Amino acid sequence: MRIFEIRSLTVLIVSLILSTNSLLIKAQNNSDFLWYDYSLPMEERIEALVNSMTLEEKITQLLDESQEISRLDVPRYGWWNECLHGVARTGRSTVFPQAIGLASTFDVELIKQIASAIGDEGRAKFNLAIKNNNRSRFAGITYWSPNVNIFRDPRWGRGQETYGEDPYLTSRIGVAFVNGLQGNDPKYLKAAACAKHYVVHSGPEAVRHEFNAEVSMKDLWETYMPAFEALVTEANVEGVMGAYNRTNGEACCASPYLMTEILRNKWGFDGYFVSDCGAIKDIYEGHGLAQTAEEASAMAIKAGMNLNCGSSFESLNDAVKNGLLTENDIDKAVAQLYKTRFRLGFFDPEENNPFSKIGPEVVGSEEHVNLALKAAQNSMVLVKNKNNVLPLKKDLRTLFVTGPQAANAEALLGNYYGLSGNTVNFLDGIVKKVSVGTSVNYNLGQMPYQNNANPIDWTTDKAANAEACIAVMGFTGIMEGEEGGAIASPEKGDLVNARLPQAQIEFLKTIRSKGNNPLIVVITGGFPVIIPEVMELADAVIYAFYPGEQGGTALADIIFGDVSPSGRMPFTVPKTIDDLPAYENYAMEGRTYRYMTKDPLIPFGFGLSYSSVKYEATGLETSGNMIELNVKVSNEGKYNTEEIAQVYIASPMAGKGHPFYSLKDFQRISLHSGESKEVKFILDKEKFELVDEEGLRFIPEGEFSIYIGGSVPSDRSLELGASKPIGFRISPNEIN
Repeated sequence: MRIFEIRSLTVLIVSLILSTNSLLIKAQNNSDFLWYDYSLPMEERIEALVNSMTLEEKITQLLDESQEISRLDVPRYGWWNECLHGVARTGRSTVFPQAIGLASTFDVELIKQIASAIGDEGRAKFNLAIKNNNRSRFAGITYWSPNVNIFRDPRWGRGQETYGEDPYLTSRIGVAFVNGLQGNDPKYLKAAACAKHYVVHSGPEAVRHEFNAEVSMKDLWETYMPAFEALVTEANVEGVMGAYNRTNGEACCASPYLMTEILRNKWGFDGYFVSDCGAIKDIYEGHGLAQTAEEASAMAIKAGMNLNCGSSFESLNDAVKNGLLTENDIDKAVAQLYKTRFRLGFFDPEENNPFSKIGPEVVGSEEHVNLALKAAQNSMVLVKNKNNVLPLKKDLRTLFVTGPQAANAEALLGNYYGLSGNTVNFLDGIVKKVSVGTSVNYNLGQMPYQNNANPIDWTTDKAANAEACIAVMGFTGIMEGEEGGAIASPEKGDLVNARLPQAQIEFLKTIRSKGNNPLIVVITGGFPVIIPEVMELADAVIYAFYPGEQGGTALADIIFGDVSPSGRMPFTVPKTIDDLPAYENYAMEGRTYRYMTKDPLIPFGFGLSYSSVKYEATGLETSGNMIELNVKVSNEGKYNTEEIAQVYIASPMAGKGHPFYSLKDFQRISLHSGESKEVKFILDKEKFELVDEEGLRFIPEGEFSIYIGGSVPSDRSLELGASKPIGFRISPNEIN
C-alpha cells in the first residue's frame, strides 16, 4: 500500500473515532438531561428543563429569537415565520393565491390540501436548515398564520391576508388551513399554526399602535370572535397572536379578559400566546397603559403572554426584582413555550418523528405546482360577461394585452410571500394559450397610480382595434398592505376610497371610446376594489386578486375556456365608500352583506360561470335536533362547471338589529354539462342562534327563512345573473 493511502486511511479512522466519541459524549451528556428522555411524560421533561435554567436564561427563552443555552444543550430557536399562502421569506417555495383568493374558492378540502403542502415544504426546509446549522429568523416552523380577522371595511390594506368579511366562511377556511398545516399525527405537529390578530383588529394601519377599537358585546361575539373560537376549539391551533390595538380600552396583548378569561379558561387554549411584533412597546409608548417596558411586560405576562416578538421582555429581570412579577410567573410562560417545541419534536430523536423524513424534493414539486394552479383557477371571480363574450377563441386573429399589472409579477404575490422561480404572469399565460397564428401585442399603456408623464399615446388605438383587448388593471402590494410594506401608499397601506385609480379608469374610457371590440378587464388586488365605471365600460370583468405563481396560466385557462370560472366574492363591493360607516367605527351596523342597507355593486358570494345552474328543492326532514335539506342542482349549460351552493338563514328578527342574512353552510359541486346532483345540507339548532346585546346566544320565536343558491339571496345578485335561489321556511323551536 502506498504511503499516502496509509496516511489517508489513518486520517479517516481517526476522524471516525473522534466523531463517534463526540456522539457518545453528547449522548452521555443528554442522558443526564431528563428533557431528552423521551420515555418520560412531556410535562415532566419540561419541568426538569425549566427548573434547570437560571432566571436570566428563562427570560432569553421568552423572546422570539430564543437564545442557545449551551450548558443545557438547548439550541437557539427563531419563532417568527410566515406562511399565509406558502412558506414566506425563506427563499424557494410554492406560492399559492393570497389568503383572500383562497377564501374565494369556498373550497374547504382544497384549502386543507394547500395548507398540508405548505406544511410539508416548511418541514422540508426546516429539516435541511437544521442540518446546515441555519437557525436564523424565518428558518423555524412556528408559522404566524393564518390571519382570521374579519375584513369589515374595504379601506384596510391588510384585508388581503384574511378570508373575507363573513365569520362562518372565515371559520371554515381557517380551521381547514390549521388542520392541514399542523398535520394529523397523534404526537407531533408537522408545523405550528397561529391565529392572528386577536382580536377586533382591521385598521386603520396608520394608528394601529395607539388605536382603541370599541365594540359591543353583540358584535364581539357575533362577528369578531367566532373564527378564533373555531380555530382554538375545533382545530387546536398551537399559537395565538395578540393585536397591536386596544379593544374596549384593554391592550390586546395584556388583556386578562381576552387572554385568560376567554382564551385559556373558556375555550381551553393550551398553546402559546405571542405579541405582534413591537406590541408590548405599544402598551407604554402608544396606549399609555404603562410607564415603562418592565411594567408593560409584567402586565402582558400576568395576562397570559408567553412570547414577545420584540425586545421589551428583556426588562423582565427588573420586573421580578421590583416585585412586579415572581419567578414562578416566568416559569409558567416558559413552560408553555416548550410545550410547542416538544410537540414539534425538537427534543426527540429524528427517527421518532415522521415529519423529520420529509425531504427537499417536495418544495416546488409538480404536485404542489398543480395545486397552486387549481387554487388560482378556482379563486378568480367573473362578475360580468356581457353577451357571453367569454370565453374567447384561442385562434382569434389579433389580440392586444395592456394594463399596468399585465406583466407585473408583483400582481401575483400580495404580501407575506415566498419565491418560487416559477411564476407565470398574466401576459405570459395569455401568450402561451393562444394560437401561434394569433397576432398578440402588448403595451403597459398606463402607469398604475398616476397619470402618464409622457402624453404620447401608442396604446389605446391598437387596443381598440384588435379583435379583443385584455386590460389587466388594479393594485399590487406596493399600494396596499401592512404599515411599512406598501411603499407607494400615502396611507401606510390603507386605501382612502377603495376605488380603482382615476388614471386607470380614464385609460379604459379612452380604449372604449375608440372601438367596440370585446374589452375584458382583469382587476388585481386583495380588497373590494370599487369599479362602477369599469362595470359599465367593460364587456367582461374578472377579479383575479393575487393568484400566486400560476396566476397567469389560470387566467388564460378561464379567458379561453379551458376552465369555467367558479370563484365567489368573499366580500361585498359597495358602489361607493360613502355607503359605509366611518373607517374607525368598529360597529357592524351598515357593514358587510349581513348589515348593509345600501345596494352593493357586487354582492358577497356572487360569481358567474360559463354555464347556467338551476336549484330545485327536493325535500326537508327533521331528525332529533337536526334539519336536513335536500336540493337538486343542475348544470343546464354546455360547459362543465363547479358550482358553490350556499345556505343563508334569515331570522324573524332580520333587519331589526340582527343580520338580514347569515351564511351557514356551503358546498363546492362539480357538474358536467347536463348533469344534476342531489345535495344534502344538515343544519343543527346552533345554526339558528342569534346574539343579543350581552353577547349571549338565543333562538327567537317564529319562522326562519332558509335560502340555497349560488350567491347571497338579494335582488342585486339576480340582476347580475346569479341563479334564482330556493327557499324554505321553518321554526327551529319546533325541533327537539
